[in-house]
Amino acid sequence: MAVQGKFLAVALGLLFGGLLTLLDPAKTVLALVALAMTIAVMRRPLLGLLLFAFFATLIPYTTVQLGIRITVSEALLALTWLGVFWQLTIRRCRWVVGSTERQLIWLMLFTTIPFAVGQLTIQAEGSGLVNWIRWLMNVSTLLLVPILIDDDRKRDKLLLALLLGTLAMLTLSIFYFLKDRNANTFIPVLEKLKYAHPEAVKDIFSANFSRMASPWVHPNLTGGVLVLFLPLAYFYARFQNGWRSLLGWTVALMGAAGLLFSMSRGAIVSLALVLLWLTWLRVPGAGRIIGTATVLVVGLVLFYPPLQERLSTTFSSTNASTEIRMDEYRRFPDAMARYPLGIGFKTDPPPPNTGLLGISNLWLNFIYKTGIPGMLLFVAVTVAWWREIKPRGWLNLLNRERAVWIGSSAGLLSALLTGLFDHYYSFTMVLVALFWMIMALGLHSARRLAIEGDPLLFTGQNRRDTQ
Repeated sequence: MAVQGKFLAVALGLLFGGLLTLLDPAKTVLALVALAMTIAVMRRPLLGLLLFAFFATLIPYTTVQLGIRITVSEALLALTWLGVFWQLTIRRCRWVVGSTERQLIWLMLFTTIPFAVGQLTIQAEGSGLVNWIRWLMNVSTLLLVPILIDDDRKRDKLLLALLLGTLAMLTLSIFYFLKDRNANTFIPVLEKLKYAHPEAVKDIFSANFSRMASPWVHPNLTGGVLVLFLPLAYFYARFQNGWRSLLGWTVALMGAAGLLFSMSRGAIVSLALVLLWLTWLRVPGAGRIIGTATVLVVGLVLFYPPLQERLSTTFSSTNASTEIRMDEYRRFPDAMARYPLGIGFKTDPPPPNTGLLGISNLWLNFIYKTGIPGMLLFVAVTVAWWREIKPRGWLNLLNRERAVWIGSSAGLLSALLTGLFDHYYSFTMVLVALFWMIMALGLHSARRLAIEGDPLLFTGQNRRDTQ
């Protein structure tokens, strides 16, 4: 032991000395922190998942250079998987694969075909291989969560990380929005956070300067992430005590305001439809949510003219955004005919120099990227998820476990409805990871309730999937 200790001391001394020689003190400190974090996550992969949940909701597109430029969120996710594989070698982790996970694995395997086709047929800048690997890693949160979350304590830590990150994001975004009422003043914040493509950020904020800016950059992305977490925050708050309850209520209220400030039409309409569904299911408090939301909307509309204008043109045929979407639908068959197996991962739709348009629809974007088979496999995943989590009766009685189940399920349903208007949950990095993570949390709760024999979820199929 003494010899090993001396060897370790000498090795660390040489490492630190080398770092001080090659790097300035500030970078040396950062390198040492990164090394310590890497060791910690390799030993406890759950820590990596918690850090990912916090930073992915707070600063999703802050980048770091690791040979290639990658977001800090995705770097943490990759490190977490390395920790999982390391723990698997010493038999401290176990795989949990139900019907939903199996369908996702089939989808992931199938994407090798559109990836290869896109590499051969699409002429565009960027690395198709890197983008494909990044997408696979993002959707893998559905597989990662059941490996690392196996009890209430760990799940609560994950929920807290997600809600704390969302609260920090909302605090930063709403503060700048109320201070300046101009999205362009948020640009220096993103520059300090090392966001890539500053020219694209400026274009987005200049075109939407009256809509709330956030670390998610595009206001529709902000709305998209908020509809994922608003139901979960509300139901989490109702069955917690102390500061946890306060956290949930704060995220729910600030999130509702942020959703309106983002003026994301698809997200607002989708969440309203899910609230009506919850009311139909007799969920306690759902009617009060609708009433409170109505008062909040009326108040903001009365005192914020840009929101008045946005809402007044939402369903107008002369609305520029609506016209663009209709044109995308009209011309989408041309893209399907030209790329029957999709365009792969080298670029996002539309491919450059083709004269085609993109598509603002979750399922049609799967066709654009992976062809009709890819879209059908995504549908198979969502159908398998719905079969496992759908309520089989009235939800007039809730408890802590049911609250997490219905909160995460309502958030994902809101996201899927939003997919009728936007495509972001299909291949937008980081947001995709949060989408599949919320699905995993809903499945985790539904399967626990099924094992316990909850009459709203108990079926033979549930029992087989959780064994």
